[in-house]
Amino acid sequence: MKLHDVEKAGANRLISPPKPCTPAHLAQAEAVDLAIRFRDHIENRGFPCVGAKSALGRNQMTAYVGRDLTSAWDDVALADSLVKFAHNYNENYPLFTTFAAFFPSSPRMCEEGFEAALWERIASLQAKDDWLGQRYDTAVSPNPESPNFSLSFGGRSFFVVGMHPNASRPARRFDVPVLVFNLHDQFERLRADGRYEKLRETILKRDEKIAGSINPMLARHGEASEARQYSGRIVSDDWECPWPGRSVNA
Repeated sequence: MKLHDVEKAGANRLISPPKPCTPAHLAQAEAVDLAIRFRDHIENRGFPCVGAKSALGRNQMTAYVGRDLTSAWDDVALADSLVKFAHNYNENYPLFTTFAAFFPSSPRMCEEGFEAALWERIASLQAKDDWLGQRYDTAVSPNPESPNFSLSFGGRSFFVVGMHPNASRPARRFDVPVLVFNLHDQFERLRADGRYEKLRETILKRDEKIAGSINPMLARHGEASEARQYSGRIVSDDWECPWPGRSVNA
């Protein structure tokens, strides 16, 4: 379910989740308005992630519009959508293909509250992936303490970027909570092409420009567990992941 161009008076183009992505409680007009706001947020010149800009500009951002990040209401449908997204992806797909899950009915949360809700959803979604009989991507570790940790859905590894209204880093702020699932395979393809470090440096410089400082939580995969980065909150060296990880049968 792609965010795609449609027409609207007063706007050249906007992105809108298709109707199958929209739960019954959320009117299509509300979903379209949410999509417009997210489109505008990413297209803003100050937004630092050029990968997200590319995904949006190439119509390669799939959207799921859920309800409440603090509720399990959407977990089965969202896990199923992520598994299908992973199964449909292959190495011939264009770079900057991504999946964004929106939770517009969530309560207002502080950074600690958002982090707790994010990991509750991750724990539940990973349990659903396991229940659906999906293997864990063997290229990564299921242990959130490992520097090689990553989530896995449908046999594909993902890095999660959490966004919400009260994030301390400007790049992580949006009107409603959002979980953006980025495929690890695409990072590896960028490394293989020799483009990863240049892209990373560009994002770091752009982020520093809007925040006034380099994000201290950023680390390359394999240097430190990426679990520390998911919520966007700045955590101490003794931070422990709220989720113990997933048991994977050999």
